[in-house]
Amino acid sequence: MRSPLPMRVALNALSAAVLLTSAVPALAEEAIGIRYDAVPHGAYSIVAEVRAKPGKEKELREATLPLVALVRSDPKNLVYFLQEDRESPGHFIFYEIFANQADFEAHNAMPYVKDWFAKLPELAQGGVTVMRMETLGKAGK
Repeated sequence: MRSPLPMRVALNALSAAVLLTSAVPALAEEAIGIRYDAVPHGAYSIVAEVRAKPGKEKELREATLPLVALVRSDPKNLVYFLQEDRESPGHFIFYEIFANQADFEAHNAMPYVKDWFAKLPELAQGGVTVMRMETLGKAGK
């Protein structure tokens, strides 16, 4: 006897959900390229914030977006995200992880980082606010 249609649909949906949920963590990690296992306990992480001057939101965004590819291509960078506040365009938050402070300082000495900082007096309100953080926990724990 065949299952009624609603029961088959529900079972198919449940089967698909189980398959997707078991694959999501591995797929998510591979898809975005984050190397969680490369982030050592105590890694040096940064949460930074910059706000555009009124009317300079687009210019600051255009000056900042190239950093994503440049920083992520640095082998010493472990994680890098640039985010913009949906409710306050021109308000950017950076999240970065380096194995140690020396790697972060080397990053800040890169010409493209120095060039970006040189543009901030014209584009940003008050420069960059930085929180220097310690990454806790270890991958898989």
